[in-house]
Amino acid sequence: MREDGVATSSRYGAAVTQPPPPPGWYPDPSGTPGTRWWDGQGWTEHVQQAAPPAPPPPAPAPTQAPPLPQGPAPSLYEQPVLLVNQKTKLIELTNEYAVLDGNGQQIGAVVQVGQSAAKKAVRLFTSFDQFLTHRLEVRDARGPVLVLTRPAKFMKSRVVVERPDGAPLGEIVQANVFGRIRFDLVAGGQVVGAIQAENWRAWDFAITDAAGTEVARITKKWEGLARTMFTTADRYVVLVHYRLPEPLASMVIASALTVDTALKQDDRGFN
Repeated sequence: MREDGVATSSRYGAAVTQPPPPPGWYPDPSGTPGTRWWDGQGWTEHVQQAAPPAPPPPAPAPTQAPPLPQGPAPSLYEQPVLLVNQKTKLIELTNEYAVLDGNGQQIGAVVQVGQSAAKKAVRLFTSFDQFLTHRLEVRDARGPVLVLTRPAKFMKSRVVVERPDGAPLGEIVQANVFGRIRFDLVAGGQVVGAIQAENWRAWDFAITDAAGTEVARITKKWEGLARTMFTTADRYVVLVHYRLPEPLASMVIASALTVDTALKQDDRGFN
């Protein structure tokens, strides 16, 4: 068909004229996308643009929201405030503490391990607890981070601090018996810090480094949470003043979280 709409054809060399197509929309002969109106005699100025492609169907909604990425578990070493709460038991045959952060969320625990039936019987029926060996694990969400062993004692306490794999870190050694009790934090044969019991009955302890500078404190005087958290004698707070280097950091954590369990098994002589 020519641009004027007249169709021509040739058969055996003779031109044959065909009638023009009826009015309607036909592909635009100018080559633009869309169609142009043919009125039966000629092309008009009326043009229809090509319809845009249909959008793809929306993706089906998930039946369940994808899980949020989990961040790293909180570390006891990164907390400026630790709340230590001894769990209530009818008969205290084992020692177990919950360790909370400054917002009251549990982030760790101190659990006594290796208690035989005979040892539990001794604790139940006698007052010879101080003459028994005690083994404690300090745990966070990832598992044990420190292992503490307090050998049987007669006058002075001593606590051996190790990694869970048995690698030694140091010892917490009671330095005196009378007066204000002091425990030395010893690592590699050197004193790297100390616990100064300013007032044991009032639960006021200063933890210092080798130079005597206070780096942490154990106390019950803290206003960070409601006072209802401190209504019993078996709850206290550890305030760590700044991030400490190793091995002092581990020794402070070990001594602060076990000051009652490992160091104060016998109330007599610690006043």
